[in-house]
Amino acid sequence: MIPAAKPEIGAEERAAVDRVMQSGMLAQGPEVAAFEQDFSALVNGLHAVALNSGTSALHMAFLAGGIGAGDEVIVPSFSFAATANAVALTGATPVFADIELDTFNLEPAAVEAAITSRTKAIMPVHLYGHPAAMRPILDIAQKHDLQVYEDAAQAVAASLDGTPVGAFGIAASFSFYPTKNMTSGEGGMVTTPSAELARSVRVLRNQGMEKRYENEVVGFNTRMTDIHAAIGRVQLTKLAGWTAKRQANAAFLSEHLEGVVTPPTAPGAVHVFHQYTIRIVDHDRDAFQAELEKRGVGSGVYYPTPIHRLPSFALDVDLPTTELATRQVLSLPVYPALTQAELETIVDAVNAVAKAGS
Repeated sequence: MIPAAKPEIGAEERAAVDRVMQSGMLAQGPEVAAFEQDFSALVNGLHAVALNSGTSALHMAFLAGGIGAGDEVIVPSFSFAATANAVALTGATPVFADIELDTFNLEPAAVEAAITSRTKAIMPVHLYGHPAAMRPILDIAQKHDLQVYEDAAQAVAASLDGTPVGAFGIAASFSFYPTKNMTSGEGGMVTTPSAELARSVRVLRNQGMEKRYENEVVGFNTRMTDIHAAIGRVQLTKLAGWTAKRQANAAFLSEHLEGVVTPPTAPGAVHVFHQYTIRIVDHDRDAFQAELEKRGVGSGVYYPTPIHRLPSFALDVDLPTTELATRQVLSLPVYPALTQAELETIVDAVNAVAKAGS
């Protein structure tokens, strides 16, 4: 079976962990600081603050930016639940807007239609590694005096018109979960142009204090450990090569797949293919996935239920493109470790299933 995703952990990562274990400094320390500095280079030198997860990064960024009870934040419903959970955890209300079917990202006109007197921010998600339509979203935000936060959990090293994802809004949040394009084992990062917001995130992640026992606010323990940061630093050195391999794998799939809708890349966008997500238009998606599995090809459905219909939110919202996407999307293996033989197996399986069902 070719798995849908496959973390890449090598001898360098294990050696980095061992180095930290031998140092005796396991909690947030010099490795975290170095990881933050290294990561900053990916986002034009902006402030970078490491946390224990991508969800914590989202949550702390909102709190540091002043999002709270009474506010509304416009988000897509076609995303992982953490996108909306992080808004709700601040006491604010996530307001769901529809998406563009080609990129699966927020549709700017739908964003503008969702704005109310309580709207304080917009948070596009750069889903699957493809940048959202940031130029019109930023124009809408400026027109209505709104903050822009980026959910960049799946889009490390992506860019749009030469600007890296994570450098568009007041803050952005990245995830280093094991199956992301790079991992720290578990972890997240907030990037921001604001020194004040960066300091607030640092204070919030550390029990509300910058200096020991001088708690300024009620805070959290969302720190990253030096163990995780050491893994992340090694992975960061490999990211460019892995990204190029993902893009090459995606190009091969797009060139050879038949009977399905392959993912386009918008003009000016650098897609990093956290997921290679096709649409199954002429067949039952779930049956298609089951047939692929019989042929030894794993795949994933991200996401089968939109956030607004999860029991945790259960909202009656009209999002027709979102609903369509949940019925059609299927993510195929695209990770760097795929061999040419495995890529050909994926193509043969998809094309055979598509032809058999036509």
